[in-house]
Amino acid sequence: MKKLFGTDGVRGLVNQELDSLLALKLGSSVARILKNKLQKEKLTFLVGSDTRISKDMLSNALIAGFVSEGDDIINLGVIPTPAIAYLIKKYQADGGFVISASHNPSEYNGIKVFDKNGLKLPDEIESEVEELILNNYETNKTINQVGQIYYKDGISDYVNFLKSTINVTKIPFKVCIDTSNGASYETAKRLFSELDIDYTIINNEPDGYNINKNCGSTHMEGLKNYVVENKYDLGIAFDGDCDRCLFVDENGEIVDGDYILAICAKYLNLDSIVGTVMSNLGLIKYCEEENINFISTKVGDRYVLLEMLKNNYLIGGEQSGHIIFKKYLSTGDGELTALQILNIMTLENQKLSSLKSIMKKYPQVLVNLNVTREQKENFESIKEIQDKILEYETKLNGNGRIVVRKSGTENLIRIMFEGENLETITNYSNELAEYIKNILN
Repeated sequence: MKKLFGTDGVRGLVNQELDSLLALKLGSSVARILKNKLQKEKLTFLVGSDTRISKDMLSNALIAGFVSEGDDIINLGVIPTPAIAYLIKKYQADGGFVISASHNPSEYNGIKVFDKNGLKLPDEIESEVEELILNNYETNKTINQVGQIYYKDGISDYVNFLKSTINVTKIPFKVCIDTSNGASYETAKRLFSELDIDYTIINNEPDGYNINKNCGSTHMEGLKNYVVENKYDLGIAFDGDCDRCLFVDENGEIVDGDYILAICAKYLNLDSIVGTVMSNLGLIKYCEEENINFISTKVGDRYVLLEMLKNNYLIGGEQSGHIIFKKYLSTGDGELTALQILNIMTLENQKLSSLKSIMKKYPQVLVNLNVTREQKENFESIKEIQDKILEYETKLNGNGRIVVRKSGTENLIRIMFEGENLETITNYSNELAEYIKNILN
């Protein structure tokens, strides 16, 4: 069982679960293992980060470990995660690192590792890296020459790529963009200033501590109020590393990833889309009505992408706003998603409230139960918990769903109820959460 890597890289509280020593070992271990896998004498990796205060400490340690193995780093500074995935291929690098904890608060950070194709490392390679770090790590004393560190501004290349994905010259909507004080704070300014669009950017003054703080795609209230009070046609919210995007329509209603998938399926004439076990029942029923093949995977954009690659599906994603447009990129990209929706709105001459009306969402309640790491890993094997879940599934009588799963990025058990009556499923979810808590404690 992996101990360091979750569904989205290594992540944890800075200086507790993720410190500079671990970052150094990770940089060194990735270099050793991938150099052996690729049969190369020297690797070149990109590195970028979001805006957290710990970014310099962790990136410098990571870089030190990597170049100590004789390999080179191109440091791109603060830049969105998907930009790294794109620029790896453009610059013909062997892979890349991203220092980010995505949507988590500033006291967390993480390290994501991409291969030469801009894909997250396969599980088996992550396991080899873990094995080296946890059990066999020693400083490499056989290297005679260290690598070099280069600095580059990759934002222009990335913004030009984003602009190339749409075919409208003027976007006739008034738009507000919330960058979550995160990695898109510079790319969003550059991108939207080069489009013919009336826009405003908010939450765009990062100080190292305010990333995701009461803003962005995990805290939408401020954007909802701003859009309604100032009569905007659309609000766009990114998360800390800008690999996800959610919207607010002109009425202040949130438009999540399930709506985005339905809209894209209809207006891009798709016969298949990929979602997850957490996708809303409304999306599944919409696909059934429109003869669209809906494929469900485990939660995590890496699993969505694996299914897309295996069967050549063009679009997939998660309710949280991780949307992958495989034609353009191998990872979720908030700014790319925003442009695709703006492109559809412009071509169809419809506001988002009109576009989203094709799908009816079922009420859904999510409860996050704080647990220890050990409790999170073991709860699925406890019979009393599984029996209680079956009991609630019987109560739903086929008119809803329950998904109880461990978080891949935090010490949480996530409990999701879906059904026709919001009050009923709210009561059920709270009851089940309390039952699981009592069993575990």
